[in-house]
Amino acid sequence: MDLFDKCKDYTETKAAKAGGYYPYFHPLASAQGPEVMVEGRKMIMLGSNNYLGLSYHEHLKKAAIAAIEKYGVGCVGSRFLTGNTELHEKLEKKLAEFVGKEAALVFSTGMQANLGTISALVGKNEFAVIDELDHASIIDACRLSRGRTPSYRHNDMASLEKTLSLLPAESGKLIIFDGVFSMEGDIANLPQIIELAKKHHARVMIDDAHGLGVMGAAGRGTCEHFNLTKEVDIIMGTFSKSLASIGGFIAAGEEVIEYVKHHARALIYSAAFPPSCAASVLAALEIIEKEPERRKRLWEISNKMHKEFKRIGFDTGISATPIIPIIVGDNMRAVHMCGRLFNKGIFTTPVISPAVPEGHALIRTSYMATHTDEHLNQVLEAFSEVGKEMGII
Repeated sequence: MDLFDKCKDYTETKAAKAGGYYPYFHPLASAQGPEVMVEGRKMIMLGSNNYLGLSYHEHLKKAAIAAIEKYGVGCVGSRFLTGNTELHEKLEKKLAEFVGKEAALVFSTGMQANLGTISALVGKNEFAVIDELDHASIIDACRLSRGRTPSYRHNDMASLEKTLSLLPAESGKLIIFDGVFSMEGDIANLPQIIELAKKHHARVMIDDAHGLGVMGAAGRGTCEHFNLTKEVDIIMGTFSKSLASIGGFIAAGEEVIEYVKHHARALIYSAAFPPSCAASVLAALEIIEKEPERRKRLWEISNKMHKEFKRIGFDTGISATPIIPIIVGDNMRAVHMCGRLFNKGIFTTPVISPAVPEGHALIRTSYMATHTDEHLNQVLEAFSEVGKEMGII
């Protein structure tokens, strides 16, 4: 058997492209604002994680350009050896301060932050206990570790307690979960997770990729939202959502950061992310602190869309954040609905199994602080028309 036979036999995407309903890899020809240019058309962007609308902000662009002028376009080396700059270290100090931890460590991507951290910390005869709907980067990180990975039902605290109770009392345990779940839009039950972690002598790691900049009184994330920052051992975040760049980080106690810094293969064997990205993230953190009105506007928009989608008759599941899923059930139904919305000038994305459980396919909508009321009304009109055409509402 030829190794590439599987490639030759993979025809699903060819059929989708031929049928005109392939929903992925659309090339954007503009900055990712509330409106984008896609294949020669202006569309309302409804699938972005650019929650605060900072990806095209002048302050971030100027900071990135200034960093390029000083440091060049790339580091051409691992931070472990020759790729470390003063901007990387300045950003780490600022991140630790921002989320309320002793120290932080920056990685080239959010996925690498999870891969490097979890695989470094969870060893043989130790356990990574995960929510069944955790992000793929957490699942892959657990596979790379030498430990075992029991899971619990999504946000089900009885299931988590049962899972923890079955583990050896003497073994090391790390409970890992999303702060805001990226498809469902719901929030982890952090208070009860902390309570169970203490009861069963487990450590706690939160992936707050979608909470940072959005959750909490000052945008410091899900831990701030629950006033439990001190109780969480490791906070992980990304720069590709509210912070509008690329990269990821963890924040924790100094001893944990020092250990991961010297044991995380994803850090040691990857080139450092460009200084221009570090500069733009620093600029984004400044704006988050100085312009709370952005976050206020984001929540006004989110509350309106939650209310209106339900009024129209859509099932939005258990979402409580600016991520609002429109649950349609069947995989192909979600793909076709997305195509019809695209034809009406709405750029959004279908989420199908195995990214979500079978029969739970959805249209993932997410919102920016820079969406206008006119944008939102156009979105609601398009969804209403398509939903009625397809018999969903």
